[in-house]
Amino acid sequence: MYYSFIGLIGAERLVELVVSRRNAAWSFAHGGREFGRGHYPVMVGMHTLLLVSCIVEVASMHRPFLPWLGWPMVAVVVISTAVRWWCVSVLGKHWNPRLIVIKGAPLVRRGPYRWVHHPNYTAVAAEVAALPLVHSAWVTAIVFSVANALVLTVRIHAENVALGYT
Repeated sequence: MYYSFIGLIGAERLVELVVSRRNAAWSFAHGGREFGRGHYPVMVGMHTLLLVSCIVEVASMHRPFLPWLGWPMVAVVVISTAVRWWCVSVLGKHWNPRLIVIKGAPLVRRGPYRWVHHPNYTAVAAEVAALPLVHSAWVTAIVFSVANALVLTVRIHAENVALGYT
């Protein structure tokens, strides 16, 4: 069941890539400029390896499903995915995991952006920690949470500069 859950998350990521490509084409057609290009492949690689590592750790280390941990972590993954798609819907054609900014476009201040500059990254951090813990893959949860924190430090700085926050 866990492997199917990971497959479902992987399929959801592929849908994101389709939306991302469509939105990138629209943004570039409207004068968009890409920032932080160097860290994007690192983000993609990290998220891909996260899914692989979830499977490898559970299979090779025989990690059990612990209902008291697993079910709450499923809830965290579902909620974080819902928040991420809320961000996608609020940003519309401006949403992209690539950092593409259209000069003069107003900053979004509705939806989850009313409260947080980067709600998507909050949801991603929760998901990165929770997804492996669904099946008690604690090594993957720790390693990828640290890796995600490092990547997001670079990403958020680049995004803040691109959006004029700093």
